[in-house]
Amino acid sequence: MSTRHINPEGLHRSPAFSQAVVVEQPAKTIYIGGQNGVGADGKVVGPTVGEQSRQAFRNLATILESEGASLANIVHWRIAVVEGHTFEEGVAAFQEVWNRADPPPAITVHVVAGLGPGFLVEIDAVAVV
Repeated sequence: MSTRHINPEGLHRSPAFSQAVVVEQPAKTIYIGGQNGVGADGKVVGPTVGEQSRQAFRNLATILESEGASLANIVHWRIAVVEGHTFEEGVAAFQEVWNRADPPPAITVHVVAGLGPGFLVEIDAVAVV
């Protein structure tokens, strides 16, 4: 299995995301449902986008590790942030967990009217192993 991260000339380049990711061969694909700032005890970890994003990334990593994968295997993630909150703290959390030597995944960010009670951010992902 191989993946190619696509950033064609004429499109914006960012260290935070790739414009597209191509999976060249059949491989195990993991579709991860929305993860938010909920700890193992089922409680929201904190009142900020940064705290909740860090927990969501920990949750993603836990799921991937259970399948012998890591964050580096993510080819796309979709992030929802509650309206009225900026995602700068979430970007900072991403930069803390992402190995800059790995090409970043494709990304979609949505501003939404609301999520579950107390949730400010939710991240779902697709990983290819």
